[in-house]
Amino acid sequence: MVTLIRSILLTGLLCATNSASAAARPNIVLVMADDQGWGQVGYNGHPILKTPHLDAMAANGIRFNRFYAAGPVCSPTRASVLTGRTHFRTGVPSHGHNLCLQEKTLPQALKRAGYTTGHFGKWHLNGVRGPGVPILGDDANHPGRYGFDEWLSASNYYDRDPLLSWKGKFEQFKGDSSVIAVAEALKFMKRQKKADKSFLAVIWYGSPHNPQWAVEEDRKHFEDEKLGNHLGEIVGIDRSIGMLRRGLRKMGIEENTLVWYCSDNGGLNLDPDAVGNLRGHKGSMWEGGIRVPGIIEWPGHIKPAITDFPASTMDIMPTMIDLLDLPADSQLAIRDGESIATLFKGKTPKRNHAIPFRYNRHSAIIDGDFKLIASSARTDAWALYDLKNDPGESTNVSNEHPEQFARMKAELTAMIASVDASAAGKDYPEGKIVQTPRRDFWHELDAYRPHFERFFKRPEYSGIGRKVNGKPRKNRKKK
Repeated sequence: MVTLIRSILLTGLLCATNSASAAARPNIVLVMADDQGWGQVGYNGHPILKTPHLDAMAANGIRFNRFYAAGPVCSPTRASVLTGRTHFRTGVPSHGHNLCLQEKTLPQALKRAGYTTGHFGKWHLNGVRGPGVPILGDDANHPGRYGFDEWLSASNYYDRDPLLSWKGKFEQFKGDSSVIAVAEALKFMKRQKKADKSFLAVIWYGSPHNPQWAVEEDRKHFEDEKLGNHLGEIVGIDRSIGMLRRGLRKMGIEENTLVWYCSDNGGLNLDPDAVGNLRGHKGSMWEGGIRVPGIIEWPGHIKPAITDFPASTMDIMPTMIDLLDLPADSQLAIRDGESIATLFKGKTPKRNHAIPFRYNRHSAIIDGDFKLIASSARTDAWALYDLKNDPGESTNVSNEHPEQFARMKAELTAMIASVDASAAGKDYPEGKIVQTPRRDFWHELDAYRPHFERFFKRPEYSGIGRKVNGKPRKNRKKK
């Protein structure tokens, strides 16, 4: 009898220990759309687009009214997710640049902590431009170079019936690209569950970026064909989110899996309701260019909430490092994101500095309800906006808030100088950038030449094929 009691007590203790361990080491799924605007979700009131699965996810988790992409275009925001830093520091000032190999990344940190890591979908951090093509296995900047154990990836945006690369091996798929990315990621998750391994799965859609070829079932409810293809791709994204959430429940791991959803930049002006009533679109530093949908769901650990707390893609890595209590040196000392893990407990985080933005000649910072924009990093063209009372950024209030303006101007000026130093490689032990930066079109790279015949038979590459074959480009002897 005593032995039985001891056995029961020991079993209970082990179950409690395993439960605590599971809570301390959740699986992490980071999902990101490509060009989905802040207004392109049902819960933000889009007049014709329905997103029931994203709405359900938002209702069951933390829904951000003010979530920001680190940059107003794609590659910069992707760099920020992996590094916790504004993209300008990391070798990715704009789209199509390669992420500096000297950066410390989230998948590298999680691998050291025992996680298995996988990337699925758009990459666009290897310095290869043009419509997405399968990433070569010997690419100097493929996802594996940054800590991903497994990757099924395209160099840039991809659409219906995608041709992707499984660690260098080309694989042809049929159907909606968002559903395919989630289906392949779920296979990865099932393998890790079977192996009793915690995992990081990064799912980066190619939609609703052009060429916007939605499958029939997703576009048939929209009258305008062009807008219907665009919105239909978001319907496909939403359907894949439902598939992801069901898959986690079916595996019985939904309560041990944190899912973070966002977009890589603001919406396109193709949809008049893409950004709600915000100013600007993709490519601008106005709210419409950087404010995006943001949701975190972690059943059993996060209570449903709607927050006005401003957060960004730069916060993802610091939050995960904090949540998992990983070593401080998992990140570079100079970073821009901050942990917002206290939000998971229903508390409002406190920031140590404003949220910084830098793109081309433009810079901005967000400090609570205020946003300061410098139209050029080298001039005194400054404007201060009160986002709480003026989310459309229509009125410069710098004269009404002189102290706030002066304080934020000083912080923005210091941020610009700091980012310039980082961009020159001063944050790295070597004190410089070691790898020669790359930003080339794949059809100008010799490494891709053996695949031209196959690529140019595909509709998304046909225009490039006519240009290359009709007027041969100069051989630039790129490696």
